[in-house]
Amino acid sequence: MTPIVATRFLAAALAVVLAGCAGTPPPPDWQLNAQGAIERAQDAYLSGQGRIEELEFERARAEIARTGRADLLARAELVRCATRVASLVFEPCTGFDAWQADAAPAEQAYARYLQAQATAPDAGLLPPQHRSMLASAAGGAQLAAVQEPLSRLVAAGVLLRGNRADPQTITLAIDAASSQGWRRPLLAWLGVQAQRAEQAGDAQQLVLVQFLVAEEQHQMVDEGALHLRLDGVGKRLRKIDPEHLGAQRAGNGLDVNQ
Repeated sequence: MTPIVATRFLAAALAVVLAGCAGTPPPPDWQLNAQGAIERAQDAYLSGQGRIEELEFERARAEIARTGRADLLARAELVRCATRVASLVFEPCTGFDAWQADAAPAEQAYARYLQAQATAPDAGLLPPQHRSMLASAAGGAQLAAVQEPLSRLVAAGVLLRGNRADPQTITLAIDAASSQGWRRPLLAWLGVQAQRAEQAGDAQQLVLVQFLVAEEQHQMVDEGALHLRLDGVGKRLRKIDPEHLGAQRAGNGLDVNQ
């Protein structure tokens, strides 16, 4: 498996998502099974193995469903949606939407945050590392304070989704994905960097980024599940206001605690 700080992320996450039903040790089988499946699902998704992610998340969902707890299902769906935001897959969180009525205010606030729709009153309900992202001037300076790699990628994804990602945000996101060997978000963020270089007329930077993307694609092992070629990333990013990607070159984030 790839190095996965997401395990640390999920350890805290699943303490919130899956605990609550757990009493004194030993924990129930469903909890152990669900936690393991979600960890494997996240690792698979971030590594670009979409089919494995689907199978593992289905296992997790089935285990959680044994509890009859709709609120736990809602939180698990938020974990899944957060990894997609980290990878710049900006789509409705339909899995969470199905259970939204059973979700606590903190989970509802986090769901709005992932959609880049959170407002000032939501700040106190968000995990501490994400609260500063609601500031109108939030960008790379605030993102640099988020140390955990997956949390940083989630926060960076929210900034980009809200048209507030500056060059430092993009650089920090690339560094976080690269440091963990997470190819899906790495390719997505390299695509953003390539688009920025093209808009700036920086041919040298564009060629370099395209080379890095080609190298990563060559190493992908998932047969067809990940289609993040530059043209595909470009199409997905066209809805984002280009001026907020930054024309200048770069200098050199369930717990719903990710």
